[in-house]
Amino acid sequence: MTSGERLRITYELGCAPGEDPAARARDIALEQTVELPLECVPPDVAARMVGRVEALAPLAERRWRVAISYDPATVGSEVPQLLNLLFGNISMKPAILVTGIEWPDPLLGALGGPRLGIAGIRALCRVSERRPLLCTALKPVGLSAQQLAELCYRFALGGIDIIKDDHNLADQPTAPFRERVARCQEAVSQANGETGGHSVYFPQLARGSPAIQEDLALAREAGCRGVMVSPVIVGLDTVRWLAAASGMAVFAHPSMSGVFFQPGHGILPEILYGELYRIVGSDGVIYTNAGGRFDFSQATCDAINANLRKPLGSLRPAFPVPGGGVDVARAPHWVERYGVDTILLIGGSLYAQGDLTRASRRLVDTIRRVCDA
Repeated sequence: MTSGERLRITYELGCAPGEDPAARARDIALEQTVELPLECVPPDVAARMVGRVEALAPLAERRWRVAISYDPATVGSEVPQLLNLLFGNISMKPAILVTGIEWPDPLLGALGGPRLGIAGIRALCRVSERRPLLCTALKPVGLSAQQLAELCYRFALGGIDIIKDDHNLADQPTAPFRERVARCQEAVSQANGETGGHSVYFPQLARGSPAIQEDLALAREAGCRGVMVSPVIVGLDTVRWLAAASGMAVFAHPSMSGVFFQPGHGILPEILYGELYRIVGSDGVIYTNAGGRFDFSQATCDAINANLRKPLGSLRPAFPVPGGGVDVARAPHWVERYGVDTILLIGGSLYAQGDLTRASRRLVDTIRRVCDA
């Protein structure tokens, strides 16, 4: 959602018996800006920079909803300071949950958002038909670069649109980054040449700065058209830099993001994945789907999808990429549930079938039949 001139953040607060929710709200407004008692702040600075408590309403069981607005000047145009304002010092205080953000249009424009978005990723994969895209992951860690390249080849022969590194693949001695990327990209190109297909390979960039710049250059030199990163691990500002400077598609992986999802405390998944990851430039956002190995509810998954695709200033919509246990047998259900502007990330249930090319072709054919029905 976009707002007027101010950045408006909604929190849910848990209050102990006898604790004043209004005092907690004022404490957040001060802690996140000037970090001083109000009487210690020059009046002109307080008027400009201290957050304004705009609404306070009771919820069930000693919980309260509070809306606090901030002058965008407290952010500037920097992602680290945006995160600091959103959930900096207060992350170390109990029972504070970020549940909503209303964004000023100029701030959205300054942050940039996805470079490609849904339409751009479709064009990259040359998928003009109205169907979800299909993605899989190379695994397990411990295979050689040649073995991983063979997996790439088999998946690409079967027509999988996006073949990405697993999030555990970094620069291990078993499959060094330079060798792995070159071999995997070559394997996908070979398969495309044999089938006339357009599969793409996205390596993971797992190292911090400045090494990530070297890895990006290697991926580009090899012919890769996109990369994957884990924003909480490498930094959300790194995602923004990649989106702006790489000329490549950027996928975000959820590794380590669970630290934000505590009962009554943290940042809601639909805010972290659906808004923050999108705003910093992710073209596709991987999250753990309902009914898989993790415990996201269906309502949470629906909210993530909605936030990634909703109108948000001038920002392009991003692809939701549900994974974490999506089974090939349930793929038609998820197509019907989530619609065509989705990328289904399917791994284990493809591997379990043995013949990866045949399993991939069967899945592609199934998705096409569902969408043509």
